[in-house]
Amino acid sequence: MQVPEITRPIVYAGPCVAESLDLLEAVVAPLLKLSHELKFDFTFKASFDKANRTSIDSYRGPGLETCMSWFEIIKKKYGVKVLTDIHEAHHAVACAEVVDVLQIPAFLCRQTDLLIAACETGRMVNVKKGQMVAPSAMLNAVDKAKAACANKNLPLRMALTERGSSFGYGNLVVDTRSFPIMAEAGVPVIFDITHSTQLPAGGEGGKISGGERRFAPVLARAATATGYLGGYFLEAHPNPSKAKSDSAVQLSLPQAEALLRQIIPLWYESKKFSDRDKLFLD
Repeated sequence: MQVPEITRPIVYAGPCVAESLDLLEAVVAPLLKLSHELKFDFTFKASFDKANRTSIDSYRGPGLETCMSWFEIIKKKYGVKVLTDIHEAHHAVACAEVVDVLQIPAFLCRQTDLLIAACETGRMVNVKKGQMVAPSAMLNAVDKAKAACANKNLPLRMALTERGSSFGYGNLVVDTRSFPIMAEAGVPVIFDITHSTQLPAGGEGGKISGGERRFAPVLARAATATGYLGGYFLEAHPNPSKAKSDSAVQLSLPQAEALLRQIIPLWYESKKFSDRDKLFLD
């Protein structure tokens, strides 16, 4: 089994949604400092529009134009790469003018036109595995991306992200077999730490998603120990209880720092494990 060669862990981290420029700066600065200390490749993330909120009354975001202007300030001031979600094909080109990584949300991971539009920009594309999609089926997303890149004579720049699978109603589980399965595609496999603790539509009578952030360290350590991770996705907020989206699962900045201090050293140690799995393939 061929694992993508990555010498430093990738970390996509930031608030769930861009609430304000001040919020973005409050989160990016400590994470950037930590990336230098712990030696991980940091990409700051935030969403300009949360198009799949549970309730019609939920906050969605500042919109594309405003958020791109904030990202431009962040990139210039802090020198970081930026990731954001796109939901429609026409978002790809507009966002690619500013951001470095285009993310395909889990519910849209099978949307061929969206994936092709993202890949044709030449930007890195991170595809979240749908909660309803088997890990092996995500290899089809990689095949679509390969075809799109080949059509434009572009190199494949892509990652797949595990964020849990639906287990009954309103619950997610993480099957660690998904990491070596998706690694067969030859692209980095990312673990979405915080969304994997989500309880979809599990709060306020089904009007918002709940979650159990207390399980974030357990899941992150278990995923890391497989030896197949290219890195991590996590959401952090200065005051998670006041966050306008995913308040039940986002980490506080001290929690994010404590967790990264655990798992980044473990990531470096774990890279020796996957090669030994070849003994069990016969």
